[in-house]
Amino acid sequence: MHTHVRNARRRGTVRSGTAVLAAAGLVIAGLTAAGTAAVAAPTPPAPESSQQLAASSADALVASRPAFLLAGPQEQFVRGQVASSNGSQYVPYERTYSGVPVVGGDFVVVTNGAGQVTYNSVAQQHAIGTLSTSPSLSRDQAEKVASAQLKSVSKVEGTRLVVYALGDAPAALAWESTVNGVGDDGYSRLSVDVDARTGAVLHTQEHVLHGSGTGAWNGPAPLTINTTSSGGKFTMSPTNITNMPCQDAANNTTFSKTTDTWGNGDATSKETGCVDAEYVAQGEFRMLAQWLGRNGMDGNGGAWPIRVGLADVNAYYDGSQVQVGHNNANQWISAVDVLAHEMGHGIDDHTPGGISGSGTQEFIADVYGASTEAFMNEPAPYAVPDFLVGNQVNLVGTGPIRNMYNPSLISNNPNCYSSSIPSAEVHAAAGPGNHWFYLLAQGSNPPGGPTSPTCNGSTVTGGVGVQNALKIVYNAQLMKTTASSYLKYRTWTLQAAKNLDPSCGQFNTVKAAWDAVSVPAQSSDPTCTVAGNDFSMAVSPSTGSVNPGSSLTATVSTTLTNGSAQTVNLSASGLPAGATASFSPASVSTGGTSQLTVSTAASTPPGTYSVTITGAGTSTTHTATFSLTVNGTGVCTPAQLLGNAGFETGSAAPWTTTSGVVDNSASEAAHSGSWKAWLNGYGSAHTDSASQTVTIPTGCRATLSYWLHIDTAETTTTTQYDKLTVSVNGTTVASYSNLDKNTGYAQKSVDLSSYAGQSVTLKFNGVEDSSLQTSFVIDDTAIQTG
Repeated sequence: MHTHVRNARRRGTVRSGTAVLAAAGLVIAGLTAAGTAAVAAPTPPAPESSQQLAASSADALVASRPAFLLAGPQEQFVRGQVASSNGSQYVPYERTYSGVPVVGGDFVVVTNGAGQVTYNSVAQQHAIGTLSTSPSLSRDQAEKVASAQLKSVSKVEGTRLVVYALGDAPAALAWESTVNGVGDDGYSRLSVDVDARTGAVLHTQEHVLHGSGTGAWNGPAPLTINTTSSGGKFTMSPTNITNMPCQDAANNTTFSKTTDTWGNGDATSKETGCVDAEYVAQGEFRMLAQWLGRNGMDGNGGAWPIRVGLADVNAYYDGSQVQVGHNNANQWISAVDVLAHEMGHGIDDHTPGGISGSGTQEFIADVYGASTEAFMNEPAPYAVPDFLVGNQVNLVGTGPIRNMYNPSLISNNPNCYSSSIPSAEVHAAAGPGNHWFYLLAQGSNPPGGPTSPTCNGSTVTGGVGVQNALKIVYNAQLMKTTASSYLKYRTWTLQAAKNLDPSCGQFNTVKAAWDAVSVPAQSSDPTCTVAGNDFSMAVSPSTGSVNPGSSLTATVSTTLTNGSAQTVNLSASGLPAGATASFSPASVSTGGTSQLTVSTAASTPPGTYSVTITGAGTSTTHTATFSLTVNGTGVCTPAQLLGNAGFETGSAAPWTTTSGVVDNSASEAAHSGSWKAWLNGYGSAHTDSASQTVTIPTGCRATLSYWLHIDTAETTTTTQYDKLTVSVNGTTVASYSNLDKNTGYAQKSVDLSSYAGQSVTLKFNGVEDSSLQTSFVIDDTAIQTG
């Protein structure tokens, strides 16, 4: 058995292109010569990923100080984390003035996958010019002004000096304080910008945005939720989502017990409230991954604690938690359209520009509530996708609190945009945005209804489906700045649709829907044209669930977007084993529709599958996505399939490993017991692996889990030198590198339900480069069926 090298030699030279980072991102600093700039980092390494190419191109553009930045020589720019979506790369920046943060100085540069800049959005409307950074008002005086904006204040979180540059007024030096307490709408966490010269309030930003177990609102029972097991105790905290326990709001204690059975179906029980909350939040987490490619609510695999028991007829997100209150019947209100809405505020908060403003924040959160409801697609009497908000929980005894297809059916909620919307009460201001989203997703008169009126008497035909509509909103959010508004969202969603669908079909629907709710055209709106004959295609509904041995239907619609009509031949791919797809008719003329029927066999394994519908026209081909969920059969005997799962036999079998992987040395502790699998750690070019083959029974859901510890001598924060891949039948299901180093062990999990009825080979494969060790230590593995 080999000895792992723990004190490997350090690299003698820095690899070409290793970036130097400052604080949250790369600093692009102004030089002493006005109008010039330099990037305080070497060129990124080659070959570059799409994100690296985007960052390089954006940095080069920003360093040249283009006119749209309105930048002076005292200003610097800090690049944030690059986000990717459907081939586009979004590169956000923050701005400082003589080292002072600029509120409203943020912007986003958009590139394609090759790093070519395609678009930019900038919050700032005018140059800062010359500004003194010495305040006349003291910090204490500013905090008194900020505190006076609330009825009572429990604490001042902090105060910082900023340059306030939002809006039409000249930029001003300001103190920005965040105060906690009680405001007109109850609990408040309010940021207040106070002019550091005059003491005038320039801006306020509210951070409190109201809005297997047996649950009360979700079903059918039993509900499957991910929990944590340790030391004979179960806690209501998912192992695959960072920082999302469900807790009792009375004491912020995570629910725990000695059995993994939760809730009793009584909505007045906090534990039942937590079952519903975790079920919804974990469903939203899956939706973000499958529909948007986003890693969790915060974009980094995590979220924030959910606390059930707020003593208020309300629920809210405040930047650090989601609090769930009760309805007038004292039932905890963690239904899909409530809980996913609050998580939607958090998603909004964790995209460029922060929380959407000027009356748009509540409609953005409602979009995530409605989309999660569509993704989870529960049957009646549970959370049926219905484009209503709060109808299940009946908050104050009068039914839904918002209606997306006809907002005016709720008192004081307008269907149409007007100049008064940005200053209206934020929930009422959601009306035009909710109306727009319904028209975009469903059209004004969808099959099966409900019909939605338009403000200009137009008919919005087709609709792009909820999944595509959400993609458009999300990609618009990735261009968001602190200057967000309905007018900006019109421009951003048009640009997003153009990026996502170059055929212009989605673009035209986005435009028609905004026109239909009276949001006016802007000079900054993009245009979209297609040469030759072209069409767009959509599937409605875009998701569906079916029991093995049964079938479901959906409608495939085609729309002529340019030129003359053409014949479109339809086909489907990505179906699970035993499933078939048929179209009636199999060919349509552009503008026509076809019924898609997906049939499954009794042996079709449970799981969620992305089915690609292809429309091959005479001049072009387009695709649409249908998310197919095959339900479990309910006839599965729970079992743990892996042999020697904790490696405690001291030998490899039934694992197949490279030499020395199964190890009990003291240099690396096991997660439990004495033995573990230790891959790599040599500090030289080396490959280690461990694999095992098992059969997942037909009709079973299956989850792979394992505990992973990574330590490394690498010091880079940007480059993956040493890598671990986890594969099933040759398909990578997870990957890690030296950048994922951690203290102690973290449990990881992967859903393998789609492999039911198959023999699968699980393989851990670690590859280490020529120097500086990285150790990938694995223990307590399992493939658990149920």
